[in-house]
Amino acid sequence: MRVTHLSLTDFRNYRTAEVPFAAGANLFVGRNGQGKTNLVESLGYLSTLGSHRVSSDQAMIRKDADAAIVRARIQHDGRELLVEVQLNRSTPNRAQVNRSAIKPRELPRYFSSVLFAPEDLALVRGEPGIRRRFLDQLLIQRNPRFSAVIADYERVLKQRNTLLKSARASRVREDQLGTLEIWDDRLVQLGSELMDARLDLVARLSDPLVAAYRSVAGDDHHPRLIPQLTIHGAQVDDEDSAAEDDVTGSAGVATPEAFRRALAAVRRKELDRGLTLVGPHRDDVLFELNALPAKGYASHGESWSFALALKLASAELLRQESTTGDPVLILDDVFAELDQARRRMLATAVAGYEQVLITAAVYDDVPDELTAHTVRIEAGAIMETPDA
Repeated sequence: MRVTHLSLTDFRNYRTAEVPFAAGANLFVGRNGQGKTNLVESLGYLSTLGSHRVSSDQAMIRKDADAAIVRARIQHDGRELLVEVQLNRSTPNRAQVNRSAIKPRELPRYFSSVLFAPEDLALVRGEPGIRRRFLDQLLIQRNPRFSAVIADYERVLKQRNTLLKSARASRVREDQLGTLEIWDDRLVQLGSELMDARLDLVARLSDPLVAAYRSVAGDDHHPRLIPQLTIHGAQVDDEDSAAEDDVTGSAGVATPEAFRRALAAVRRKELDRGLTLVGPHRDDVLFELNALPAKGYASHGESWSFALALKLASAELLRQESTTGDPVLILDDVFAELDQARRRMLATAVAGYEQVLITAAVYDDVPDELTAHTVRIEAGAIMETPDA
């Protein structure tokens, strides 16, 4: 799979842009703040339904514009698709494939990409919510129907929390909360499906992660991904500490049953606090190097290698499972953070992909083998190809 042409209208700092792409490596060069990342962010949105920089679609719409449009021509096996999304300020977003309307959540069916950027260091060093978001975006890329599962779970969670807050305010007794059991059923149904899918995804990432880490670090530091589920009593350090002390381990128990037991165990504390204290919205995955948590123990270079390897492993998994070829690999301002040895190793690791999009502020930071098709960007405008 590869992008042959990208059109932008009122996206970030681009009033309009028309960008042709070549097969293989495509390098976009420009000073910081000129729009390089905006360009690749638009393609990342088509495959993940989100930005790697902001949580709101509104930030991607150019100032004083009502909507932004991203339109990409995608080619695979001689077949070409026109994939489009319109991000609106005041109405729901819209999407099309070959001029026929689709639901925006269906976009990942038609375009697949994996983006790595400096912000991804937070996968290793940041809060659990960042890792949950990473897993869920990859789930959606593998199976777009999980977009609906996740949205439904979040809706049920919100309704359940509202009921818990109301019960706390009115001091309703636990035995008077028949409505809560209805929301429990839906929470368990949707949450169990999401947790099981995440567990399967983590297991499938394990081997590609080991290979990818070795390819970019040159060492085998035994990287591991270890799921931490609150329904099994995991102590997850999150923005609001939960009550997992009340949850006993339930290894070997089916996920729905373990979820129900965990909810029963923390019911009184949930009523006291007005929050749902266990479930996939509070889970985490532990990253390990050499049997130690990467967060807190890994050096800066090791953390970078782990985060980069995780994205390369994601790309490899999508490549293995896809019927439409390789995902488009996007490396946003990555080479400036690497030493010469790691730059060469990364260039070798990505050489086999059908298309790789690279952004850089300094042309010389990028290995020569990735500069064959180079475009300069200045102030939201696509300029001439620079001399190598």
